[in-house]
Amino acid sequence: MKHQAAQNAPELVITGHPELAMVAVQGPNACAKVWEALPGSRELTESLIPFSAVEMGTMFIARTGYTGEDGFEIMIPAKAAPFFWASLAEKGVKPIGLGARDTLRLEAGMNLYGQDMDESINPLEAGLAWTVDLKSERDFIGKAALLANPPTRKLVGLVLLDRGVLRGHQVVHTVHGAGEITSGSFSPTLEKSIALARVPKDVQVGDTVQVEIRDKMLAAKVVKYPFARNGKGLI
Repeated sequence: MKHQAAQNAPELVITGHPELAMVAVQGPNACAKVWEALPGSRELTESLIPFSAVEMGTMFIARTGYTGEDGFEIMIPAKAAPFFWASLAEKGVKPIGLGARDTLRLEAGMNLYGQDMDESINPLEAGLAWTVDLKSERDFIGKAALLANPPTRKLVGLVLLDRGVLRGHQVVHTVHGAGEITSGSFSPTLEKSIALARVPKDVQVGDTVQVEIRDKMLAAKVVKYPFARNGKGLI
């Protein structure tokens, strides 16, 4: 980013802030709990829409969660983070690990860097076409490459029809060629095994494919993700 800024926007200053911490509070009751733990925050944050944020004193409160659930991400001076954490705990908020976060983001159909995308995968093949503007005349880094290389693969959702668990790197066999699961797990909301898979672009929602699991071919249905949102199944 600093390299690109030096070339294209020399007036832009990019500064790290290691003195800050971030606490993400997610779930159906997240907003109410944050408002309890941070008096005065409701007036500033209740009207926040997704992908927006507001400053509150030394804090920066955003609504950009990576779980598919509602809630806030609070950037706060690191020295104050333990006190805020304790305040949330007093209001009944429970800490969770990355395993729970990963299940939630998979149900919400959200990419994980290093699994569903990396520097070798372009956004058109990662289900992220909505993040790039190929229609206007505005140029951006990578636009020429995207226009010159139409996608041959796409990211789809899978729901396992047979008994088993879908995992990353399992091979997906379709009538249009082979693909690969990028992220897979058991969905607590659907009580089924689900996955994101990169497959040939001609594979369609509703198709039945075969997933190679421990030398066995198990049937899975191609679906449109997200699989769940706000605690309710969509499949």
